[in-house]
Amino acid sequence: MSDGTGRAPQLPGWRHVYSGKVRDLYVPEGAGDDAGRVLVVASDRISAYDHVLASTIPDKGRILTQLSLWWFDQLAEIPNHVISAQEGIPEAVAGRAMICKKLEMYPVECIARGYLTGSGLAEYQASRTVCGLPLPAGLVDGSRIEAAVFTPSAKAEQGEHDENITFEAVVDTVGAGTADELRSLTLQIYTRAEAVARERGIILADTKVEFGKDPLTGAVTLGDEVLTPDSSRFWDAALYSPGQAQPSFDKQYVRDWLTSPASGWDRHSDTPPPALPDDVVERTRARYVEAYERLTGEGFV
Repeated sequence: MSDGTGRAPQLPGWRHVYSGKVRDLYVPEGAGDDAGRVLVVASDRISAYDHVLASTIPDKGRILTQLSLWWFDQLAEIPNHVISAQEGIPEAVAGRAMICKKLEMYPVECIARGYLTGSGLAEYQASRTVCGLPLPAGLVDGSRIEAAVFTPSAKAEQGEHDENITFEAVVDTVGAGTADELRSLTLQIYTRAEAVARERGIILADTKVEFGKDPLTGAVTLGDEVLTPDSSRFWDAALYSPGQAQPSFDKQYVRDWLTSPASGWDRHSDTPPPALPDDVVERTRARYVEAYERLTGEGFV
């Protein structure tokens, strides 16, 4: 039985073809790499500062999978890649896996920002723009952007930083019609999810989604994960205070510890990050669980 940690498990009937920072991908045994289905398994691995850590966060993969499935249901009007999350799933990865359509993924990270923070804030402070889009003067860390903006980035190789790009660069990459559709769908997802989260006392500051072309229908289709703490910044509305960094429902405890003197780690060195203390692991898991429970209104078991 797999607990979602470490290496990709061997799964009867499925052949492992790829591992990312968190997810392991499989195709049906005996099928070529052009198989129309792929098994997507979310592990308990966690990454920070472009490193996959030796430590894992128990149940993280289950939370990411179950929360994504919940959001796919909320966004039912947008085509997504899920075929099944129950039938055909190997017992060893039940609860943390989905059988999905194999899409022809677009090489663009589609990001919608409704609040200014992170890399968007850094660019704004330098040029008063985000991905080349001008924003009003006087914004600070955490300021709400009056109308959410589409701020794409180019997918980087594992271990490298994604690079913010302009909409014109997206057009050059995928064509004008597809670029318009990616922007429209990304902002539609953000607008819908922001309203749902706000009803639950949570601010959705920004989110990253990925799309691919369904090879059978040609439709632009939502893939990967959606609106999880790994792909989105969620803030507690009751604690929201512009002008400073906001506490997030994500791996902030991990980042804070790694950059503290207690870790003894220099993030600018070539040395891998050290193992996480038990209390950092436990607090991080609790934060993921809280995000799931507050958004869905369901207890995580």
